[in-house]
Amino acid sequence: MCKIHIIDAPCGAGKTSAAIEMMKGSNDNFLFITPFLKEVERIKEKCGNKKFYEPQEIQTKLNGMHWLLSVKKNIASTHSLFKNFNDYTLELIKQGDYTLILDEVADVVEIRKISRADFKSILNTYAHVENGLLVWDDLTYTGRFHDIMAWSLNRCVGVYGDTAFIWCFPIEIFKAFKEVYILTYMFEAQIQKYYYNFYDADYDYRYVREKYSKYQFTDSEQKYNTGKAYKDRINILENEKLNSIGDVHTSLSSTWYDREIAMHNKPLIKILKNNTSNYFKNIVKTSSKYNMWTTFKKCKSLLQGEGYTRGYISVNTRATNEYKHKVSLVYCVNMFINPIFTNFFSQKGIKVDEEAYALSELIQWMFRSAIREGKDVDIYIPSKRMRELLQNWLQN
Repeated sequence: MCKIHIIDAPCGAGKTSAAIEMMKGSNDNFLFITPFLKEVERIKEKCGNKKFYEPQEIQTKLNGMHWLLSVKKNIASTHSLFKNFNDYTLELIKQGDYTLILDEVADVVEIRKISRADFKSILNTYAHVENGLLVWDDLTYTGRFHDIMAWSLNRCVGVYGDTAFIWCFPIEIFKAFKEVYILTYMFEAQIQKYYYNFYDADYDYRYVREKYSKYQFTDSEQKYNTGKAYKDRINILENEKLNSIGDVHTSLSSTWYDREIAMHNKPLIKILKNNTSNYFKNIVKTSSKYNMWTTFKKCKSLLQGEGYTRGYISVNTRATNEYKHKVSLVYCVNMFINPIFTNFFSQKGIKVDEEAYALSELIQWMFRSAIREGKDVDIYIPSKRMRELLQNWLQN
């Protein structure tokens, strides 16, 4: 039975370092999955005699992964390849007796749109819904819904409403590993936590401690810095004029940006861009090298400007130290979970904490900066909702 361990510790607590020490001292086979190719290189470099291989293309990268699994090599790869694992990958993982280390939670659920007519056709003819999942009945089917059939046979298709399927990463792949370690922070607020609860997957919590100048995992609960420890290091802009654009609860949300993008002259986006430029140029007055900002990808080109464009860091960036010199930050996002996910999980009595999710997304992004090095940072958060979430975290 696979054991899933959640290593829930703040950014910079030594999670990856502890994973490296564990892998170096073990005879087990490991699969290390991380968001970035640079982190893949780090694992290959730091693990020394515990040689790690990166999948190469054998027609496809997935075939390259399958070859490495078949010869039982230690493997370091990315989230994007992990997402494409299939039944064949699962069988190879089982035979290789692998331990998975997942650096940061993965995108384990996605919305796949479908027309009402196709949805109705599937349910009337080929399948039914049971406990929130699509169950395929016609095993002789060979038509254009073949992908949906294959996913449903792997318990991968969640259903809510009549215009969307929720694709779920095959839970059996997690169960195929000898052990699984998830390196993250604020797991209780993550979609992967709700996904595990949906599938009734068992998991426990492990911790990181430093001993003899080395990091290691431990069963003993550890005390980490809370938000209050960073209170004097994070200077949040209090400026009534610049902050007024985010006073409405949903301001700077994804749908707010969609509405603005549809406007011919985009008045509020222009104001937000001017505010961002003003903050970098006239308030913090830092050079572009030290500036870091984000928004939803679809709005990047509308908000970028002189002196900070190159400092754009994706809103969902994780698991990298590449930006630890950044000291002036702008977070032009108001984060909400797609209500389809919220309603999908609620079918099974799983309550999604939207405020905790939003806070965790902000903190993860913010900790790409110099705050992870113990340095002070300045930050402009125009959304009142997001700003107050961070302020409350720093107080408590």
